[in-house]
Amino acid sequence: MFRHTDYLQFDVKPEKPDPVYAHKLQELIGGAYGEMTVTMQYLMQGWNCRMKGKYKDLIMDIATEEMGHVEMIATMIARLLEGAPATDSTKNAAGDPVVAAVLGGMDPQQAIVSGGGAMLANSNGVPWNGSYIVASGNLLADFRSNAAGESQGRLQTARLFHMTDDPGVKDMLRFNLARDTYHQNLWLAAIEELKADGLEDTIAPDDLLDEEHTEHATSLWHLSDGPDADKGRWAHGTAPDGKHEMGFLADPQPLGDKQSGPPPDPKLYATYDGALGEPSKPAFGTEKGVMGKIKDAVDPDPTG
Repeated sequence: MFRHTDYLQFDVKPEKPDPVYAHKLQELIGGAYGEMTVTMQYLMQGWNCRMKGKYKDLIMDIATEEMGHVEMIATMIARLLEGAPATDSTKNAAGDPVVAAVLGGMDPQQAIVSGGGAMLANSNGVPWNGSYIVASGNLLADFRSNAAGESQGRLQTARLFHMTDDPGVKDMLRFNLARDTYHQNLWLAAIEELKADGLEDTIAPDDLLDEEHTEHATSLWHLSDGPDADKGRWAHGTAPDGKHEMGFLADPQPLGDKQSGPPPDPKLYATYDGALGEPSKPAFGTEKGVMGKIKDAVDPDPTG
């Protein structure tokens, strides 16, 4: 259950309308690292969390806070659009508000689609996409993604801070910068807490260590012309996981054969010169399970 209050988390009071900046500010709602992404990312992580207690409670607290950030920025965009278009160039076109909006730099969809309000889209008008979110069910992997997402979000907020002189807008962004700073530290602290609680051993990245090719889990492959790749911590000493040694492979050699796919299925009409020979039954009979059996029954001779 969620409850909503009419009061914003922080004041949203621009000094004057600015449709051009409202267009830019859309990034903090509907961009890949915008508030809608972290809202849904944290909500899905919280709903999928299989443990009661501090971790689930933490995630749900932050998720609900992020809803308030979406509300704040949406309100700010609506207020920046109030009376738009407002620039001299657009006043001459005021007889056609849509044309005026385009000339003023405002996203025309803010006038046509959302009626002077914010949209669930980025600064190019591209709709927000649920594929932006990360909610794997694995808290350590997810918290790492959360810290990165907050870092990217703070970076974009900082850039937008320098794109306006409006004291009211800057005041809201100062609040958002502070919360992003805290959230970065929060997720990093939560990662350390997971480790202290011994929960990092449950994650897939630490599984199958006895199955992996261990000799390939230790060295940076030097595959560029840059001469300083071996100067970092990643090329020397004990790895952060405490289980591997970091190294540097100065002249790595390919370990596989020359790249080549199998001869193409004639029914797919791929351009082919016959150099790989004719398609063989094994090349098309390797599909397992029910689908493979169905295909074999329907077309037992894939070359026919």
